[in-house]
Amino acid sequence: MKNFTRLADVPHPEALIAEAEACQKNFWMPEVGRGKMLGMLFFNPSLRTRLSTQKAAANLGMDTMVMNASSDGWKLEMQDGAIMDGDAQEHIKDAVHVMSQYCDILAVRTFPSLTDREADYQEQVLSQFLAHAEVPVVSLESAIRHPLQSLADVLTIRNQGLNKPKIAVTWAPHPRSLPQAVTNSFMEWSSLLDAEVVLAHPEGYDLHPEFAAHADRITHNQMEALEGADIVYTKNWSAYGDYGQRLSVAEDWTVTAEKMAQTNQGKFLHCLPLRRNVVATDAVVDASPVYTQARNRIFSAQAVLKTLLES
Repeated sequence: MKNFTRLADVPHPEALIAEAEACQKNFWMPEVGRGKMLGMLFFNPSLRTRLSTQKAAANLGMDTMVMNASSDGWKLEMQDGAIMDGDAQEHIKDAVHVMSQYCDILAVRTFPSLTDREADYQEQVLSQFLAHAEVPVVSLESAIRHPLQSLADVLTIRNQGLNKPKIAVTWAPHPRSLPQAVTNSFMEWSSLLDAEVVLAHPEGYDLHPEFAAHADRITHNQMEALEGADIVYTKNWSAYGDYGQRLSVAEDWTVTAEKMAQTNQGKFLHCLPLRRNVVATDAVVDASPVYTQARNRIFSAQAVLKTLLES
C-alpha cells in the first residue's frame, strides 16, 4: 500500500481489516514507528479524526506534527501555473515537497466547497498532495470520501458477528449543507461486508452513481429501509444533483426509538458529530454503540499507519 485515500488504494482489504482487529486486541507497539514522524494538515475542523490518528501514531511510537491550514501557515495557492500576485503566499506544490522533508507520512483533511461539483469531485487539494508528496499520503477526509471512517465502520459492523446483515443507510435532517463524503465512502467500503445494503433518502438527494451503485436497493421510504434492519447507518448529506443544496423535505426523517423498534434490534451507527434530536433522538443515540464506533477510529488509523510504515 503506497497511499490511503480510497478503497482502491488498498491491495489487500481483508489483511488491513485483520490488522485493525489485531490492533483492537494489542494496540501498544512502539517499536513499529519509533523515530518516525507523522505530519497532519487540516483544512477544516476535526475532533475524532485528529485525536484518534494522533493516538494511533502514539501507539506505534511515532511523533506527530499538526497544523491548521487556515491559521498556522501561509495562505496556499492551489492552481498550477498561477501568477502569484494575490494574497496566497505559498504554492501547495512547495509546501507539500517541504513537508515531505520533515515527515515519513503525510495526512491531510480537506473539505468540499459544495458550490463547484466538478472541482470537488476532482479532489483538487488531495490530488496536489498525491502529485507532489515524496512520502505516503493518508486522507483524513477529502471532498468526496472519508476512508478512515469507513474502515472503522467496517470494523464495528464485523465486530457485531452478524450473518448476512441488512444494513439501512439512511439520510437524516441537518440545519446545514453537509458533504456526501462519509456516505460515499461507506457505500464504497460496504462491498467488503457480506450484507444487504439498502440506501434510503428523500427525492433529490441521490448520491453520485459511482457510490449509489453499491446499494442493493434504493428507496425514498425510510421505514421500508429500516424494516428488519440489523444496522442503521445514519448520515446527512446535501444534494448531488442540485449540488450542495438543502432541498425541501416534507417527511420526518429523524431517527426515533419508534422507528428503531421496527428494526431487527438494529444497531444505530453514526460517524459523529451528531445534532441530537435532529438527526436522531437522545433515546436512539444513548442506546447506540457510537462511542465504540468512535474508539475504533484509533485502530483503523493504526492499521493504516502500520501498513504504510511496513510497506
